[in-house]
Amino acid sequence: MRVLVTGGGGFLGQAIVERLIGLGHEVTSAARGDYPELRARGVRTVRLDLGDAAAVAAAVAGMDAVVHTAAKAGVWGPRAEYERANVDGTRHVVEACLAAGVARLVHTSSPSVVFDGHDHENAGNDLPYPARHEAIYPETKARAERLVLGANGPALATVSLRPHLIWGPRDPHLLPRLFDRARRGLLRIVGSGHNRVSITYVDNAAEAHVAALLALGPGVPWAGRAYFVNDAEPVVLWQWLNGLLTRLGLRPAKSRVPLGVARTAGAMLETAWRTLGLPGEPPMTRFVAAQLAASHWYDLGPARAAFGYAPPVDAEEALRRTVEWWAPRLDPSPRA
Repeated sequence: MRVLVTGGGGFLGQAIVERLIGLGHEVTSAARGDYPELRARGVRTVRLDLGDAAAVAAAVAGMDAVVHTAAKAGVWGPRAEYERANVDGTRHVVEACLAAGVARLVHTSSPSVVFDGHDHENAGNDLPYPARHEAIYPETKARAERLVLGANGPALATVSLRPHLIWGPRDPHLLPRLFDRARRGLLRIVGSGHNRVSITYVDNAAEAHVAALLALGPGVPWAGRAYFVNDAEPVVLWQWLNGLLTRLGLRPAKSRVPLGVARTAGAMLETAWRTLGLPGEPPMTRFVAAQLAASHWYDLGPARAAFGYAPPVDAEEALRRTVEWWAPRLDPSPRA
């Protein structure tokens, strides 16, 4: 099968590409950057701006299937950038698939599209979108997800997957930020510290995408829906984070900040960053505070029933691989 993976040079995208190559598929990676390491493995690579509809159409042409992982992530940044990448870019992918006769489209979404600030425990696919999102990322990803699911039909089968907190070796996002804050003594437990969350080891997230892709096709009864995909069991967030930090010789988080205090600080920092045009992102936002304090873990039953998703890597093996990869790459010494 000829498969285009948008964002194929990214953390999740590379894992999906590697899995597809291992199964013998012909893979093209489309990304903004250049990834010679993918070409060395026989992957065709295309430089692509999702906001360019003609370029997206050219990349999609001739494909049997598309896995759309590319997006602008993060909790802070100009709205126009999120709109261009997440909404316009996804619209361009959907339109290109329909025009080119592509039969399968797997979209990477996020549980944050349904996060309303409250606990979600063993939540299923019936969670509604909230009336209002507290960050641009989940808002634009929710709109993208609607575009993908709304396009499902006799010609194009679509599905949206919602992996939560993807982690593991080569992670350029979640773990480096965590390690940096731990080194500088800036980690604080927000809320009670007892909240349970779903996390997703990167190889498990890749397996979910590939399993969905191979089972998907026009007319399958489970197409046109969104599915949570994560590791088999949730973790107590702060216990898990502190355990990982300890195994890597970094300082665990000990002090606590009440959720109300963290949200108030987040609101004040957001205002300061918007008003003053400060660089980077605020050290705390209302959305991040709520995410760190709430329980949000999800039922794998629907994904298992629909396309047979079963996380291949268990919790201890995932942790062992992650520590083994990161340990020689970390400087545990404190930083100012």
